[in-house]
Amino acid sequence: MQKKYTSLGLMSGTSGDGVDASIINTNGIDHYDVIKDKYFEYDTEIYKKFHSIKDKIFNLNDLHKLSNEINDLERKITLFNAKIVKELNHTNKKIIVGFHGQTIYHNSQNKISKQLGDGKLLHQLTKKKIIFRFRDNDLINGGEGAPLTPIFHQLIVSQKKIKLPVCILNIGGISNITLIKKPIKSFDLFSKDIGPGNCLIDSWIRKNSNKNFDFKGEIAASGKKNDIIFEQAQELYNNRNNKDKLSFDTNDFDISFVRGLTLEDGASTLTDFTASIISETLSLVLDKEKPIDVLVCGGGRKNKVLLSSIIKKLPISINLKSIDEYKINGDFIESQAFAFLAIRCLKKLPISFPTTTNCEKPITGGEIVGN
Repeated sequence: MQKKYTSLGLMSGTSGDGVDASIINTNGIDHYDVIKDKYFEYDTEIYKKFHSIKDKIFNLNDLHKLSNEINDLERKITLFNAKIVKELNHTNKKIIVGFHGQTIYHNSQNKISKQLGDGKLLHQLTKKKIIFRFRDNDLINGGEGAPLTPIFHQLIVSQKKIKLPVCILNIGGISNITLIKKPIKSFDLFSKDIGPGNCLIDSWIRKNSNKNFDFKGEIAASGKKNDIIFEQAQELYNNRNNKDKLSFDTNDFDISFVRGLTLEDGASTLTDFTASIISETLSLVLDKEKPIDVLVCGGGRKNKVLLSSIIKKLPISINLKSIDEYKINGDFIESQAFAFLAIRCLKKLPISFPTTTNCEKPITGGEIVGN
């Protein structure tokens, strides 16, 4: 029987609004049990500072130029995560922490993926074994550094006995898919980032209202898509220079093309634009002859307007459903995933594969701090 570990996954998504925390028991291979999930919202200072800095970073020079501000923010985010560890783990001394951190810049072509979160400081503050820098080894070995959750998606599907083949569609700030055709022992996975998920819509709402996101797509529903701007945006997207990229940063996309529209019309246009990109990729990847279940997770699954638009644009038949229908909390899959990946890193098992990140061979990752 494989040894089981208790692991705490700390995941901060590209929306930059807080930390998803999950404690699981797992052997790091083919089984996991969820003990606790909890969301911790950033305070106003961290939230505003993160988005202010991120909006200024478009290349490596910007990253260097803003290094002092970034280091200060990283410390604040690490202290924030330390409080979470202490709150959730006041009894289990042997818990292992998978610390993803807050992505502020990702450029796989330059082999850089910067997550804010000081694993060594977190260890000093909590006295726990910390595993962080999950993406570095993948990038060094020719990978894109993302997505890293597919191996956990496969475990979910296996443990819940979900019918194969199946597709997991994660709509976070960036959207990505995992196509699973065979049981967990085969590692027969295909995964890739699609492009924008919530990032364009969230950015528009954040900059043009006092809200942080479009709740259930209600703002978009009250507006009207601008067809001319939509078609121009599609043309620009189709002619972009980064067509071959497998992973994205939120700053790979911008909302300048809807500048001048009302809040509602801008939200409607961006929502439809995002849906068109997701639906196009799904239609290219999935079998056109055999309808397949597509299980949606991440915050975007709550945007009814976005999901409705995806379905309308698909030229193929799919069964689009929330992953919650399988008694899985779609808000915490990534935090559970990094709790699981931490144990795989500890056991030196692969966390990324040529068909998920384009790395040269299946490889492990993560930097371990503490005994």
